[in-house]
Amino acid sequence: MVASVLSAAQLASIALVATDMDGTLTHQGRFTPRLLDALAALAAAQISVVIVTGRSAGWVQAIAHYLPIAGAIAENGGLYMAPAADTYQYLVDLEDPTAHRQHLAAMFERLRRRYPHLQPSGDNAFRLTDWTFDVAGLAPEDLAWLATTCEQTGWGFTYSTVQCHIRPAPQDKGPGLSRVLAEQFPQLRPDQVVTVGDSPNDEGLFDPSRFPLSVGVANVAHYRDRLTHFPRFVTQQPEVAGFCELAAMITAMR
Repeated sequence: MVASVLSAAQLASIALVATDMDGTLTHQGRFTPRLLDALAALAAAQISVVIVTGRSAGWVQAIAHYLPIAGAIAENGGLYMAPAADTYQYLVDLEDPTAHRQHLAAMFERLRRRYPHLQPSGDNAFRLTDWTFDVAGLAPEDLAWLATTCEQTGWGFTYSTVQCHIRPAPQDKGPGLSRVLAEQFPQLRPDQVVTVGDSPNDEGLFDPSRFPLSVGVANVAHYRDRLTHFPRFVTQQPEVAGFCELAAMITAMR
């Protein structure tokens, strides 16, 4: 249980929750009334929430406007959207976004030479900084080959419970969140931020050199042998139930 390892002082110091979405804020892929209650309770306690997701820019624009959150990071650290903003803030440097997408498409076609069944994800057309395809049907050894091949050609690669991502090598949730915190929440210390996730594309959020308080919902245990950085604490419950478990402990301290 998170409470057995997160001290009362640590819980009381938290001012911002930076959380993954799919597999962390969802139950079987969907938002629930319990999640909305937890987000509302955090907002009422003046705890900021920033969603840090691999989902596309198009998805995140809606999420940032409709949920009671302080902002959202899309495409695994590629872009940031504040609720009142009209445009995205790029978190990676792209000289020519159109050419960048063309280069991503070419890398995807290279991967398809070995795995011709790969198909772009349904939201890939709405992306600006990365390229995604469905993770279903790929074994750990397949994912390892995809990662190595991308890295050998100068690209980054990661995956979640939903998608695989081809991305610029520096692009990651950890650096993206660090930049947003420095620019949008400069008053916060590292120990006032808790990061939450459930899968390999959240590993940047578990990096103790950046984020001393990291929490995995229980389903993160499936990836223990594939993560260099494992969350410092793990909830008893999986998915959104685990997030709500953590949120209740934080708000109780207020």
